[in-house]
Amino acid sequence: MNNTIDKIAWIHLDNGKILSTRSRGKNAYYVPGGKREPGETDLDTLIREIDEELSIAIIPATATHVGTYHAQAHGHAEGITVQMTCYTADHHGIPTPSSEIEEITWLSYADRGRVSPVDQIIFDHLHQTGRLH
Repeated sequence: MNNTIDKIAWIHLDNGKILSTRSRGKNAYYVPGGKREPGETDLDTLIREIDEELSIAIIPATATHVGTYHAQAHGHAEGITVQMTCYTADHHGIPTPSSEIEEITWLSYADRGRVSPVDQIIFDHLHQTGRLH
């Protein structure tokens, strides 16, 4: 049995803040993205998930790997981990909540306690590299 959830996420920063999402019925915020479907590449997953969640189009040629992060999966049994492979990319359109997304917001490093465990690791990395304030 595989105890790792494979997810791809989009890191979108503006003025030292990061775009984050909250799904319906959830109390934590997450970097937008989601689980890979069978046969999908990282880029396939990124494009599909961001279109589904935010109704925007990722520009594939601009996608750049930021890092891959691991943590206990939020809301799952102990021992279930998440692997979050993160990319930046330019996009077309204005991010708008869609599908299961109830809210989008811009968070700063001070909001670290409001996000999932893997997102906290991402926040730490972005803060240490001077990109998240």
